[in-house]
Amino acid sequence: MFAGVGGFRIGLEGASDAYETIWNNQWEPSTVRQDASLVYRARFGADGHSNQDINKVATKNIPDCDLLVGGFPCQDYSVASTLSRSGGIEGKKGVLWWQIYRIINEKGDNRPGYLFFENVDRLLSSPAKQRGRDFAIILASLADLGYTVEWRVINAADYGFPQRRRRTYIVGYREQGTVSNMVDNLRQWVLFDGVMAKAFPMMEDKKTESSFKIEGSIKEVSDNFNKDGKASPFGDAGIMRNREVFCVDTNPIYDGPCITLGNCLVDESFVPEEYFISAEDLPKWEYEKGAKKIERTSKEGFKYFFSEGAMAFPDSLDKPSRTIITGEGGPSASRFKHVVKTPSGRYRRLIPLELERLNMFPDNHTLHPEVTEGRRAFLMGNALVCGVVQEVGKSLYRFIYGEEPVSKRPIDMKRDARPMLSLSLFDETENQIKYNPVRKTHNLNPVKNLLVGYVKPDNNDYFLDGSHTKIYYTGKTKSFPSTIALNKLYYFMPYIKGRGVKDLYLIKIARIGSKAEIHPESDDNDPRLVFDLEYLESLPEYKQIKLNIFQTYRDTILGKIFDNL
Repeated sequence: MFAGVGGFRIGLEGASDAYETIWNNQWEPSTVRQDASLVYRARFGADGHSNQDINKVATKNIPDCDLLVGGFPCQDYSVASTLSRSGGIEGKKGVLWWQIYRIINEKGDNRPGYLFFENVDRLLSSPAKQRGRDFAIILASLADLGYTVEWRVINAADYGFPQRRRRTYIVGYREQGTVSNMVDNLRQWVLFDGVMAKAFPMMEDKKTESSFKIEGSIKEVSDNFNKDGKASPFGDAGIMRNREVFCVDTNPIYDGPCITLGNCLVDESFVPEEYFISAEDLPKWEYEKGAKKIERTSKEGFKYFFSEGAMAFPDSLDKPSRTIITGEGGPSASRFKHVVKTPSGRYRRLIPLELERLNMFPDNHTLHPEVTEGRRAFLMGNALVCGVVQEVGKSLYRFIYGEEPVSKRPIDMKRDARPMLSLSLFDETENQIKYNPVRKTHNLNPVKNLLVGYVKPDNNDYFLDGSHTKIYYTGKTKSFPSTIALNKLYYFMPYIKGRGVKDLYLIKIARIGSKAEIHPESDDNDPRLVFDLEYLESLPEYKQIKLNIFQTYRDTILGKIFDNL
C-alpha cells in the first residue's frame, strides 16, 4: 500500500527471493499526473498494480497475503510542517491509516501474518497538543486486530547508509504466529532478541526505559491518551503486546563500512550543464546557506527576529548526505538543496540519479519519458532508504525460516561514477521516448537542451550532403551516458572531426532503433538510441568545442554554443 516508486519492494526483494509482490496500490490525490504510478509500472510491470484511490478499493479486490507493507502518508506530522500545524492522524492524509486498519480488519481470519510500515520519526510525538496520541491509536488498533508490534526510529546514516534520514519503522506479528510465539520478555526482545535489534544493534539509554498500558476504546485513547503530558511517552525503540508497552531510547552500535555522499556522485563530465551554478547566482546560494537574523512582523503586528544558523556549504563529500526533501529539484537557490563542489572548482546541484543513489534505488529508477527532472527529485524526497528495508527484510526472514536469506536482486552498494544507459528502462514504454513537433517557423530557445554527438568518419558525407532530414544513431547503449535527460532532448548538433559543430537540428523523435536503419549492409540490429532530426539553421562557420563525455558527447544548452541569441 502507498507504494510510491517501489522502495519497499526493492528492499525486500533485495533481502530474499522469498519476497514476491502480488499486489500494490499507488494513488496520489489532488493531482492529475500520477508520476509515482507511472514509474512503478515502468519498473515492475502493470500486473497487480492498482492506481486507484485506496478509499475506493474494496477489500475483496485485494488478494490475501503473508506480509502487508506500506509507507503510509505522513505529511500531516512531517518535520516539513510546524508543530502547531501538524494535523496528525486526524489530518487530511493521516486518516489514510484507517484504510490500512479497514483492510486488515475486513480480511478477518485471512489477515496477513506480518506487517511492515514506515513513517516519519515525528509519528511517535504527534500531535503537538497531545504528544504520542497518534502512535497510541495505531498500536491499540493493531493490538485489537491481534498483533504484537515492535518499532524502531532509525537514522539510515548511523548504519553505514548514504543519507541522514530518520524514519520510524514498524513491524507487526500476528498472535500465535511463528515470530510472535518467540516473544517472551518484552524488554529482552527490544534490546537484544528481536527482529529490529538483530537488524540494527543498539545500546539502550537506561534512564529512558518505560512500561505502561494503553487503555480504553480507540475513541477513549484518542480523547485521553497523554492528555496532560508535555512529552511523548514513546521511546525510539519499543514493543507492544496486548496493549502492554515497553520502550526505551537508544544509541546505534555500528562499526562497518559507510557510504558517503561522495561515493554516490557521478563524474563531473557526466553532469548536464543546467545543474552547475553560475558565478552570478553563487551569492544567492551563499546567502541562503548562511546564518541570518531577519526582522519580521506577526499577523497581530508584533515585531520579532527570525534567526537561523549557517549550513555547510558546499555539502561534505566524506559524510552521508543531509535528508533529501521533496523540494530538491529546480535551479532556484535554496537553503535545503544539496550543493557539491566539483574537482574543477565549480559548484553544482545533485542530478536525479544521484538522489536515487542516496536512497539506494537503482540508477535511473525514476527515469521515464513523462516524468520531469523536478518530479524525479520530488519522488526521491518522498521515498525511503531501501537499504534499511533490506536489512529488516533479512532479519524477518531469519526469524521465520531459521536460515540465511538469498537474493538474486541485492541492492548495489557500489555505483559507477560513469554510469551507462540501459534500454531495459524502457521495456514498458513504446519505442518513441521523446517527441518534439516540427513548427512552420522556429525561434531558437537558448535554455533548451542541446546534445552534441560525434560523427564517425564514415558518416561525415551523410551529414554534409545538405539534406534537411537526418537520422543519428548512438553507439551501443553500453557506451551512452545514462545521466543525459532523454525526456528533455530538444536540439542536436553533429560534431565533425577536424571541424567542430555548425549545423543545428531539431530532435523530432528520440527512440530505440538500430544502425541497420542507415546502413542495411551492416546487418547490425542491436538496439541503440536513434534520433530523427530536422535541420533548422547553421552557425556562420564551424566552431570548435570540447566533447566532454567519452570525447563523444556534450550535454549542454543551446545558449552555450549559439552566442548572442
